[in-house]
Amino acid sequence: MTDLIPAATDRDVYISRSFAAPREVVWKFWTDPERLAEWFGPTGVHTPVENIDVSLEPGGRWDLGMTDDATGEVYPLSSRILKVIEGEYLEMHIEAASGGQIEDVILRVQFHDHGETTRMTLHQGPFTPEFRDLTIEGWYESFCKLDKIFEGANS
Repeated sequence: MTDLIPAATDRDVYISRSFAAPREVVWKFWTDPERLAEWFGPTGVHTPVENIDVSLEPGGRWDLGMTDDATGEVYPLSSRILKVIEGEYLEMHIEAASGGQIEDVILRVQFHDHGETTRMTLHQGPFTPEFRDLTIEGWYESFCKLDKIFEGANS
């Protein structure tokens, strides 16, 4: 498969990361509400399965409601699927609230098969500088949760 991720700019988030799980497993953790609920959200936030709606088709939804563990406040992410290549690629238009403003970005995630491991390439943007930094931190913390799940499955 050709690379579907564009070059990043200083207004984008660009992450390439390997996970200790086959591509079909990593894909499932992005697309199955039960699996998404296990890892999505930075430290201090969780995403209850009842707050997740996934419909994997162009025009479908990838909506999440993250809940702050301390306050119970819900942070919605409203996403419309633009493109899906089963097991390989997700592209969606996301609207998320941040400090009273709406961030309007495109998220692209490509999954590269390396047998028992998967390299994921994520591109998201464009962002305002403040929300970009929060997004990088949020993805990092979320992916650390995902790493722990895969490490536990392999031990």
